[in-house]
Amino acid sequence: MSSLIITNATLVNEGSITQSDVLIRNGRIEKIAPHISAEAETIIDAKGKYLLPGMIDDQVHFREPGLTHKGRIVTESKACIMGGITSFMEMPNTKPPAVTRASLEDKYAMAKGNAYANYSFYLGATNDNIEEIKAIDPANVCGVKVFMGASTGNMLVDEAKTLEGIFRESPMIIATHCENTPTILANEAKWREQYGEQVPFNQHGIVRSREACYASSSSAVGLAKKYDAPLHVLHITTKEECDLFAAGDLAGKPITAEACVHHLWFTDADYDLLGGLIKCNPAIKTLEDREAIRAAVRDGRIDVIATDHAPHTWDEKQQSYFGCPSGLPLVQYALPALLTLVNQGVFSIEQVVHKTSHAVAARYGMIDRGFIREGYWADLVLVDMKQPIIDTPDRLAYLCGWSPFNGQEFSASISSTFVNGQLVYHNGETVHRPVGQRLAFQAQRR
Repeated sequence: MSSLIITNATLVNEGSITQSDVLIRNGRIEKIAPHISAEAETIIDAKGKYLLPGMIDDQVHFREPGLTHKGRIVTESKACIMGGITSFMEMPNTKPPAVTRASLEDKYAMAKGNAYANYSFYLGATNDNIEEIKAIDPANVCGVKVFMGASTGNMLVDEAKTLEGIFRESPMIIATHCENTPTILANEAKWREQYGEQVPFNQHGIVRSREACYASSSSAVGLAKKYDAPLHVLHITTKEECDLFAAGDLAGKPITAEACVHHLWFTDADYDLLGGLIKCNPAIKTLEDREAIRAAVRDGRIDVIATDHAPHTWDEKQQSYFGCPSGLPLVQYALPALLTLVNQGVFSIEQVVHKTSHAVAARYGMIDRGFIREGYWADLVLVDMKQPIIDTPDRLAYLCGWSPFNGQEFSASISSTFVNGQLVYHNGETVHRPVGQRLAFQAQRR
């Protein structure tokens, strides 16, 4: 029985900010009270710091198996805890892709004992694996990922009959990447004719256009309404898409949406400096789009904030436009970036906690996580809202060794991270072996 008390914390939870102590025993929160006098093996004084439920990232690409020159579960999950992320849900486009129950279980076996944060893995949809989707146990898997846009290998689902079957039959949340492939291909041909291989990166948001995004997102929403399916549309990037979703509280919504940190931070003006380093799909777009997405986060049209962490090597990202792969590493500085936006007045700290923890746990039916409640797993993060931190290469845990935020100063920082009641990161150092557990979900989520 391990025990730990966090004292004098400014606790942010379920829309309230209170001064509290928290007693953790055997991995779970045993007591929350203004003053706790029980004995414990470890006492951490959190005076002047905010105690938040750890961020739950519902969209990451950790590259294992098959792409481990870009990232590995052990390296990227270590970056997670350094950034205050205590749980992650990883995407299926690895090699081989996780499109069968057997390949999915292989990934769970890889994570056991190697993941610093708690974990789940999506089953990938294809044009021919509907029987695998129907057979998945929703108590053990976070969801089904559907690439309704350009992807690799067999993972682009573009047959209307197949999409109808997935939305009709899936026993769990359908998470979609929405971009219309014919629109993108036509744009690529047009821009290649004009520029050859040297398309300027600041054209990426026009090649991967707002029309391509809206066409696909609206199609997904239409299918979800037709079949009363639980849909979660990932990484919204345009003001037009925001209006596809209902404002207000998450409770009772069958259709929800996610925004990613880089779409809340960068605009297309940043391509001139960062080029391929911020090339991602769907693309970072205009200032007007960024401000619309921020507004949608505030009013509840967007329910969840995630990262879409997707590392590539430095050399890969130095290639010209068509050769440069899309995606960027984000987990280590996602929460500091969001807390910096809090300090700037863009969001409240209660909104950030809700969108990164409470809403994710509630949307996915996660068991005993995402809130600071007695009886719940102690997945917690202490943050210092007044202690700046600079993203420098020597601090990065990413295997790829680079960050799109290089040199950026954030006005808030992560002091300590707790996963399953264990102090895993403290004052700049990883202080524990990987203790991540497989996430569990409510069995019936449709």
